[in-house]
Amino acid sequence: MLHAANIQDRDGGILLMERLLKDRSLLRLLYADAGYQGPKFREALRRVRRKIKVEIVKRSDAVKGFAVLPRRWVVERTIGWLNRCRRLAKDWECLNKNALAFLRWASVRFMLRRICKTTK
Repeated sequence: MLHAANIQDRDGGILLMERLLKDRSLLRLLYADAGYQGPKFREALRRVRRKIKVEIVKRSDAVKGFAVLPRRWVVERTIGWLNRCRRLAKDWECLNKNALAFLRWASVRFMLRRICKTTK
């Protein structure tokens, strides 16, 4: 899902969850960063889906410098994979629907590679 840049992450997350959860009932746990904590996001999520547990992944105040956060690496790894695609490495698209189409095409390509990978 793509939306305008003037929508805050928390509000965009609510829009995403509304669209995602109306058709899917298996999601029970949602990992989110500190930008999604607070009553506004939890209330909106509860309206969409009552049984979802939100786990906020926070940085430790005791750690200085770089530290790998639990579950955060999954998102960073996926963004790294997508940035290897030539059309996604730079923001060339003028329309959101075109950018979303190339994002989906790259995701399908990665999924097919994983499915078709032969084990030796």
